[in-house]
Amino acid sequence: MLFINTLSVVVPLVVAVMLSFPNKLDFGEWTKNLSHAIGIINSLTTTVLLCGLGFIKKGKVHLHRIAMTIAFVLGGLFLVCYLTYHISNPANKFYGEGVIRYVYFFILISHVGLSLIVLPLVLRAIFFAITRQFSRHKKIVRFAYPIWLYVSVTGVIVYFMLYHLFPAK
Repeated sequence: MLFINTLSVVVPLVVAVMLSFPNKLDFGEWTKNLSHAIGIINSLTTTVLLCGLGFIKKGKVHLHRIAMTIAFVLGGLFLVCYLTYHISNPANKFYGEGVIRYVYFFILISHVGLSLIVLPLVLRAIFFAITRQFSRHKKIVRFAYPIWLYVSVTGVIVYFMLYHLFPAK
């Protein structure tokens, strides 16, 4: 558990430090497209999470394990793409006006806040599954899964609102 606790603190701190760099690094123009890759990764994660839930409800433990492993790997890929994008590109401005602006920021803030909470929960859920502590796994998943799904879905919503519904002018 010490490793999980340490990782749960270190990862958000590293992300915060990297995002606070005043000068952006130049990795090339290709990094501008990472925002779309991030949207795709969040969409795939949502799909795989829903499949994983369906599999376990049908008793297909092996398929559930595969789906959840894929979701976790996609989370890691998301983190790499997210950091690469944000340390090499300026932050995007949301151009929606009126009530939709409040809706967007509510979704964004809840998405970011819950993304900080979900990491230690998911790491514990995986640990309990790997170590065959299934009663503990089930208990933590009751909290971890809906939060993870919410973070994933709201990631897709934020992407669509920022890049497709209200893109830069």
